Amino acid sequence: MEPTDTLGSNEVDRLSPTGSVPALSQEEEEDVGSGSNQFITERYGTRLIRCERHHLPDTFNTSNLLFYDRFKAYQDYMLGDCKPSEVRTFTADYLEKVVEPCDWLALWITDVFDVLVEVHDVDLKGFKAEVQLVLPVQCDSKGSELNPEALEVLLEATQHKVPLQDLVVVYEESGDLDQTALALEHLRFFYQHIWRRWDEEDEDDEFDYFVRCVEPRLRLHYDILEGRLPVGLVTEYQSLLEQGSQCFITFSELRNSLSTESDSELDNVSMVEGLKLYDQLETLKGKLHIMENPLLRLVTNSVHSRGSRSSGQTVVHVVSSSCTISQLQSLLSTRMMTTFSSEDSEIQFHREPTSAVDSCYEGDLVLVLPGTYDVSSSISIADSITMEGFGFPDDVVIEKKNKGDSFVECSGAEVRLSNIKFIQNDSIEGIICEYFSQDTMENCVLQSQTTGVIVRTSASLTMKQCDLYGSKGAGVEIYPGSVCSLIGNGIHHCKDGVLIKDFADELNLKLSITMENNVIHNNEGYGVYLVKPCSHAPNSALATQNQQEGLSDLLPVQATPTSGSSGADTQLCSSSLGRRQPIRGRGVSSSQAVEDLSDHNIFGSIKGNEFRRNGLGDFGTFFY
Repeated sequence: MEPTDTLGSNEVDRLSPTGSVPALSQEEEEDVGSGSNQFITERYGTRLIRCERHHLPDTFNTSNLLFYDRFKAYQDYMLGDCKPSEVRTFTADYLEKVVEPCDWLALWITDVFDVLVEVHDVDLKGFKAEVQLVLPVQCDSKGSELNPEALEVLLEATQHKVPLQDLVVVYEESGDLDQTALALEHLRFFYQHIWRRWDEEDEDDEFDYFVRCVEPRLRLHYDILEGRLPVGLVTEYQSLLEQGSQCFITFSELRNSLSTESDSELDNVSMVEGLKLYDQLETLKGKLHIMENPLLRLVTNSVHSRGSRSSGQTVVHVVSSSCTISQLQSLLSTRMMTTFSSEDSEIQFHREPTSAVDSCYEGDLVLVLPGTYDVSSSISIADSITMEGFGFPDDVVIEKKNKGDSFVECSGAEVRLSNIKFIQNDSIEGIICEYFSQDTMENCVLQSQTTGVIVRTSASLTMKQCDLYGSKGAGVEIYPGSVCSLIGNGIHHCKDGVLIKDFADELNLKLSITMENNVIHNNEGYGVYLVKPCSHAPNSALATQNQQEGLSDLLPVQATPTSGSSGADTQLCSSSLGRRQPIRGRGVSSSQAVEDLSDHNIFGSIKGNEFRRNGLGDFGTFFY
């Protein structure tokens, strides 16, 4: 099939998940029987788009289906609440309702050729169709030499039966074959992107297959398709998937070769090998499960520390597209000689920052000379290193333009960043992401179009004298179980200034925040935006009642207006948190906002902060 652009999310509502059309008349419903009219298409023309092909008949274009379309088709029509062992049965029942039993044209598509065939019969339980070549033969051999006789011999060898997944329905304007085309697309997509070879053999078969497997895998596929995940994570996932498939094949072949009655030495050795393969497969399945879960994969990190060099030396990595003699003299006299007293210290030169960081070992120093450096991949810092600009931040610029990856990921035990301006244009994660590390960022400028600095669980960040602006999300996003010190920073012109996820009591994770002498101003939402469980709401009895009634997504707490802020009665809507009613800070002055913040035990020190012109107020709390 020729690829087409994926439709935008604003077009979702006008599309039906399975291509269905308005209800039929009562007489038509009686003709087709109850319970099946949701699969019937209007007989006055197709609702699907034509996919033009060269040298072969046109087909239906089903490559533009959205996540919503496939989600509804699998949930409501194809799989429902089936268990893994019931997938084939449920799928066969679905196909029986929608696939035309005979007398329609399709392209039989393989890696070697595409050929026009006519379907004479459909074996729904076996997912196969009985076909005949359409004469004169219309075939695209894809570079190989095939003649009609060879194709006929191939069909006879398969008893003229080919997999339904390999058939693409030929376009027809009447609309009679719309549902057949969609059904085969859903079947093909499911076995290409959702189904795993080992799913049917899952020992725990008593779970809803759609909820546990189909939905997360479908979401992951569209996250990858639409460039919402880092390239490194996608590459690792695909590698794990390939390893898992190969391991399962090897394990199955070995298992089938064993004799249940034999006690030979060879079989005993094979049993041991089989157990090793089984353990390996379970490990791979566990890793895949983590990456398929949108919450768990946030904490995965494929970059590992290299540790210290065997020689014990540290290296200075100098990054510069070009370097004058005066710059080099200044670099040696003012920076290197004061830090490295040994004349044998090694210097390596790099033209861009990514290769310098990738070459680092524990304790190395990266010095970035003035210039603008465009990077196309993540800068992943897995060791304790120092990375600093040799000059003012506005003169040392590292810019990331391409979509998909995160920008700077820090997982080293102690990472120091200073005197650099980071510009992020279209990445998915934050401009700086902290994982499991104790990092310091000083005198940096951060210009972000997504989220600013993200401090993950178990990370510690001290951010001093930095200027952060432009984020479409929060300027600083702080997760439970982290330690964050914000001292002397400017955080402005973001959606929200500082977003704090205070789930510590629920997750048994300590959260500690220090805020001193920051200026948080001109943010669209709140200066500081605190998210807490509804059990911490002032009206906790009402919160408990709402939880019991399944209404905890919206806690009706009366908001106190913020003087000087716009939209006093505005209720924010967040895609990740659902709808919540904020409790707003009382006043725009620094002292009043600090008084509100100090009521929460997650703050170790709060003093000298200024809050100015934040759209919804200085301080807001959302209960979920």
